[in-house]
Amino acid sequence: MNVRDRDGEGRARSARPRDGLGRPLPYGEPGVERQPEGVVRTPAETVAEAQRLLAAGMPFHAHEVFEDAWKSGPPAEAALWRALAQLAVGLTHAARGNAVGGARLLRRGADALAGPDPAGGPWSPHGIDVPGLVRWARELARRVEDGAAVDAAAEAPRLVSPPDPPGPA
Repeated sequence: MNVRDRDGEGRARSARPRDGLGRPLPYGEPGVERQPEGVVRTPAETVAEAQRLLAAGMPFHAHEVFEDAWKSGPPAEAALWRALAQLAVGLTHAARGNAVGGARLLRRGADALAGPDPAGGPWSPHGIDVPGLVRWARELARRVEDGAAVDAAAEAPRLVSPPDPPGPA
């Protein structure tokens, strides 16, 4: 008989520990603490938490943060958070050595972000560097397809542009 892990509400949910890239580990092994599901954050909190996880080499966990924002935020912003989740999953697959899946998801997320801004201007919702992320994702997809090994922490994108240096006084 195959016994499945269940959460408190009886839904199937794996209790196996996971590594930083979300891969299941054998029961009893130490793993990376999972992101709690269904957390409602402000956009700024979402970006900050996802950036922290990306910088730590945990894009799988960052994707879960973006997924919470896409599912709990305003419907008008769902496409933004879904595209960011796709970039994080693309980086996850690339770091796991899945070049085809990684490149595909990186391009899918980049294409979704590169779409027109509903307001018609440069798109930088919540300070997110959309043009920079599109460039990063397309370049990483190209390198992954060319056989580059990917270190998730070293390849982590900056979600928000650094501030411009002050001009002359």
